[in-house]
Amino acid sequence: MSDNASDDGAASQPGAQPPADNPNGREAFETLRVFLESDGWYPQPLEDKTIYRAAFDGKNGELRCYAQIRVELEQFLFYAVAPVKVPEEARSDVAEYLTRANYGLRIGNFELDYRDGEVRYKSSLDFEGEKLTNNLIRNTIYPAVQTMDRYLKGLLSVMFGGRTPLEAIEEVEGEARER
Repeated sequence: MSDNASDDGAASQPGAQPPADNPNGREAFETLRVFLESDGWYPQPLEDKTIYRAAFDGKNGELRCYAQIRVELEQFLFYAVAPVKVPEEARSDVAEYLTRANYGLRIGNFELDYRDGEVRYKSSLDFEGEKLTNNLIRNTIYPAVQTMDRYLKGLLSVMFGGRTPLEAIEEVEGEARER
């Protein structure tokens, strides 16, 4: 996962001084662990971070996933990462494909790191002042993995199969309408 996913953002905001420890944020990290374990995700904590790594085996490929609690800000971020990085020569076509895919999505969005070619789908939730519940976690995680899995076939066809971004989107979104 790209470095910017673990930035807390608060330090870059003028005058922002997050509390050293946030009980609600810490409790949310524990709630997330319990949910992931009980839901069969086999989470692996990343050392010295409030992030769990897991995998999701979709119909179109295996996704690397990261579930992060930004403790100080009481935010939950979930990333479903594509199994391969975009070759440099395909990044502009993939950017168009992802822009077309993002249009009309209701929960979350695709991101492309132009530096290394990583493609991920991000879903997030601000739970400030509220308890993070199993339903909120589920409703953040599953749209992300399902959307990444749905669009992965088209992504790969743009990267390696000679499809244009428009052809790939029409194929992916056309299949969804037919179901």
